[in-house]
Amino acid sequence: MGAADNTPNLPEDSAALRTLLLAALEQRDAALAERDALAARNEQLHHLLLTLKRRQFGQKSERLPDDQLLFAFEEIEATLAASEAEAGQRSKGLKEQQAKRRRGNRGQLPTHLPRVEQVLLPKRETCPCCAGALVEIGVDSAERLDVLPAQFRVLVTRRPKLACRACPGVVLQAPAPERLVPGGLPTEATVAQVLVARYADHLPLYRQAQMLARQGLPLGREVLADWLGTAAQEIRPVVRRLREILLASARLFADETTLPVLDPGRGKVKKGYAWALARDDRPWGGTDPPAVVFRYAPGRGQEHARALLAGYRGIVQCDGYAAYKALATGGDVTLAFCWAHVRRGFFDLAKGGAAPIAAEVLQRIAALYAIEAEIRGRPAEERLTVRQARSRPLVAGLFTWLDAQLGRLPRSSPTAEAIRYALNHRQGLERFLDDGHIEVDNNTVERAIRPICLSRKNALFASGDDGGARWAAIASLVETCKLNGVDPQRYFTDVLTRLVNGWPNSRIDELMPWCWAKAGEQTSSAAA
Repeated sequence: MGAADNTPNLPEDSAALRTLLLAALEQRDAALAERDALAARNEQLHHLLLTLKRRQFGQKSERLPDDQLLFAFEEIEATLAASEAEAGQRSKGLKEQQAKRRRGNRGQLPTHLPRVEQVLLPKRETCPCCAGALVEIGVDSAERLDVLPAQFRVLVTRRPKLACRACPGVVLQAPAPERLVPGGLPTEATVAQVLVARYADHLPLYRQAQMLARQGLPLGREVLADWLGTAAQEIRPVVRRLREILLASARLFADETTLPVLDPGRGKVKKGYAWALARDDRPWGGTDPPAVVFRYAPGRGQEHARALLAGYRGIVQCDGYAAYKALATGGDVTLAFCWAHVRRGFFDLAKGGAAPIAAEVLQRIAALYAIEAEIRGRPAEERLTVRQARSRPLVAGLFTWLDAQLGRLPRSSPTAEAIRYALNHRQGLERFLDDGHIEVDNNTVERAIRPICLSRKNALFASGDDGGARWAAIASLVETCKLNGVDPQRYFTDVLTRLVNGWPNSRIDELMPWCWAKAGEQTSSAAA
């Protein structure tokens, strides 16, 4: 009698008992469905873990390229979503939980998107009891993201001819507007669409031609290529001025990457190079806008590095490639080397787990990066003070330790080679300790180059040296738009229109992506 009676109080009425039983069964089904969904999710996450392990530690032939790894993520996430949807179909309660979770995580749709309202009224608008008129006492409102497929239209320009009845021979007519492609079909907006799809979204022209064919527009890729070539020629003054602006900066990042190009004389593909200069003063609160400019060259020799930085005086942050070192011999260029390149040499050695020296180096470099993460965005003077107090002892200790380890290793060992690289570049690696404006690595320009590598994989090669130069010109403006948060589609549409209509060279600076964006903001504010 002293024990508590946990027997639930069940209703005596059979209808109420039936309702309670049905509710219990629904809860059980929801719990079972959630269990199955979690089991499926666990299986998929286990598969993802195995994929990542293979990507990181598998044999070189088994490792997934970065783009394939992204595809794997997409497929696994889609499978998880399908499993959840299937479980939701089996259980109304679980479906409601999923909807509640999505409503809490989806955020707000942008305010600049146009709104199209649908008002859903009950089937009857009179009271079912007394047939009296109903009044609105509230409203439930929900927003969903909708899309209209890409819609092409024909822009018809009519130029009436006006004549005077009293004066023979008098005929007035508005002049025909200038066209980017004289005698061609596209407006500047259409060319901008093709250009951005090719160089920002990395969609080859033959795929764009297939998409246009589905819209009933049989435009071959040779036509699209003609449009691109014309646009590249038109924007040359803007790209030239962008390079001049960058070369006037006190600090620049430099790097290069391969760019396969056709060799018409041999009918084969040869290796070209995309050289890049970048500026980004945001890590220390600088006011100059970020930018990047590319230059195509058929080789990687120091003559191309000199052409890239011709006339430049200032600090160049780069890796230890000899072509950049040759620039520092005249005294106009000061080199700051990249700690990320030092770290990569030891990272490859430490992956096997049997390289204690490499693992120790990685830990010490990680301590430097932790300090950099704390001071990112702070003024240059403050960054310098912190580096002098905290980073300089760590760097000095690391180089002393590396020097001691080098004497204990065989000269030809990979670890010794990695250590010698660090020691041989010590002066340039320590440069960031004496200037709060200098970054610890060269990742700024490498991030700018990364999308170009994706384009290289999708499009395979450029059409000869002229194609490489065209790619460099357009990619310079596309990537600078991205750095400044500018929509490339709107930018190229407007800039091409202005250039075709005789935009003066004296005002070319206004067409830089950051100036263009600021002018657009001022126009919007004035209109409001």
